[in-house]
Amino acid sequence: MTSGNVPTFGNAEADGVRLQKVLAAAGVASRRVVEQMIVEGRIEVNGLVVTELGRRIHPDTDLVSVDGSAVQLDTAKRYVMLNKPTGVVSSMKDEQGRPDLRRFTEQYEERLFNVGRLDAETSGLLILTNDGELAHTLAHPSFGVSKTYIAKVSGQVTAQTIARLKKGIELDDGPIHADKARLMTGSGVSESSSLVEITLHSGRNRIVRRMLDAVGHPVQDLVRRSFGPLHLGTLAVGRMRPLTSAELGQVLTLSRSGSGSAAADGDDRG
Repeated sequence: MTSGNVPTFGNAEADGVRLQKVLAAAGVASRRVVEQMIVEGRIEVNGLVVTELGRRIHPDTDLVSVDGSAVQLDTAKRYVMLNKPTGVVSSMKDEQGRPDLRRFTEQYEERLFNVGRLDAETSGLLILTNDGELAHTLAHPSFGVSKTYIAKVSGQVTAQTIARLKKGIELDDGPIHADKARLMTGSGVSESSSLVEITLHSGRNRIVRRMLDAVGHPVQDLVRRSFGPLHLGTLAVGRMRPLTSAELGQVLTLSRSGSGSAAADGDDRG
């Protein structure tokens, strides 16, 4: 695995820190187990497989992965999943005095901020972190992270409408199509409403609402269920939890694969 700007080892063999010590400190495994991983060729540094036990690295610049999954060597970095409630704006300080994300981040010593945004009336998965590079990369529209939403909409959605969403529709700011879309069954279904699951990678503002409105089915309720490899699962509205080691590895791997192509600004509202 490589990054757009891959750091070099420099004189890491002489003045770095032993790889097994760094990975043990990062919680990957004990030094003895990490040494076995190195011998088995399961660890990469800056995209190159490492097999020598004497390898030294610079944790602040070198990129390490285990079994193809990125590892965060900086233990000061924090990654949290929030199931954002409706009525909360995706901001750390709202100038209009509306409820914002500070109520969720004030319990942490680190200064956390959100990866992308969900509009105030959309609930669901939002990542909070103090990793600025990851936040910038994953939120940028050019990176195109896949997101899945469940929308309760007005009216009875037909198979033809689902096909239209997948084929593509024209909006004021250009054409758009869903990567996936399907009708769902559940408590939100009635004679006057339908449930639609829609997956897309666009970061355009309020894109899901605008798409469904364009096909004649205004959104009544919208929840983001997944963001890239992350899924809400059973996390209740208004609750948060740290990412698991597996989830963190997936997110870091995704971020590093796109860090060379992300540009300057972006939005990511449902």
